[in-house]
Amino acid sequence: MEAKLEVTGREVIKPASPSPRDRLQLSILDFHCPPVYVSTVFFYKAGDYVPETFSGKLKSSLAETLSRFYPLAGRIEGVSISCNDEGAVFSEAYSDLLLPHFLRNLNTDSLDGFLPKLAPGDSPGEWPLLSVKVTFFGSGSGVAVSVSVSHKICDATSLAIFVNDWATTTAKGKSNDKAVNTIEFAETTIFPPPHKMFQQFPSEGSNLDIKSIIKRFVFEPSKLAELRHKAASEGVPVPTRVEAIMSLLWKCATRSSRSNSVSQRQAMMSQAMDLRPRIPSTLLSENAIGNLQTGFGLKKDADRELEIPEIVARLRKAKEGFNEMIEENLQSNTLGQSLLSLMNEGDYNVPDTDIYIMSS
Repeated sequence: MEAKLEVTGREVIKPASPSPRDRLQLSILDFHCPPVYVSTVFFYKAGDYVPETFSGKLKSSLAETLSRFYPLAGRIEGVSISCNDEGAVFSEAYSDLLLPHFLRNLNTDSLDGFLPKLAPGDSPGEWPLLSVKVTFFGSGSGVAVSVSVSHKICDATSLAIFVNDWATTTAKGKSNDKAVNTIEFAETTIFPPPHKMFQQFPSEGSNLDIKSIIKRFVFEPSKLAELRHKAASEGVPVPTRVEAIMSLLWKCATRSSRSNSVSQRQAMMSQAMDLRPRIPSTLLSENAIGNLQTGFGLKKDADRELEIPEIVARLRKAKEGFNEMIEENLQSNTLGQSLLSLMNEGDYNVPDTDIYIMSS
């Protein structure tokens, strides 16, 4: 069911205290990330939601949180972020739909209405790096809070770190001191800076207008346990949930491709990985903000279908090899360049090859 939203207000929220620095350096990976938002939407059941009070509390806590995440209140200029305290956008909207009814008839396409809207022709360099939208459902039945951050500075883990800190500040009136003490902006800690000749965004081009279909599949706990059992092998006796589901999806997708293609096609799976848990905290905090992801790939020949246990075993072997590569390059201080080289090796324009990009 599509949620028709009426925007009732839009305000710019500035940090409660001035930025402690003027500029934040982008890494080459930050710079080449697509000019899109990384977003999430939270739905809350019926409660004592007086719109003015609810929004006022969120705005106040957002200003406090932005004092710690000050680059998100800035704007991108060339290969860096101007920490100018220009602010984040806070929008309010109303829907006459009841939240329980909306969730019972959830259509994933309808979630787009909860995300920030950009005017046609807007330049990514002019977008606010952080945009929040609060939507109140009819008859006080619930509220939705969406948070969107620019991919030019944040990956999904960065978004989660920000949301956790903002939620704690809202609930307790202060942030999680332990988390705040370890917040850092990665900048060029891992990946090198872009060349100074890169002063403009890469062309948006038609790649931002690719049509896509969103599907939602729900795995019940009992079925997920059964899948993990079927995915086990001598080499990997206890597969993770991610390994089992990725392998199932890849098997189903490649089988579908084979049945719909005149000629046999190769397949490649690229799995995205978070670097934070794989790098010592002395070099990179677990709460580091930035694009700190990478990935590795698996290839499958066109004339052979892999069973799920074999896919899981290959995934595990590739992951272990990747972790060993990180450890070796940390010792030689060549990690950033090695990761970039590895990503460049993943050719996504190979003829007659289907590419599947996976992420947990």
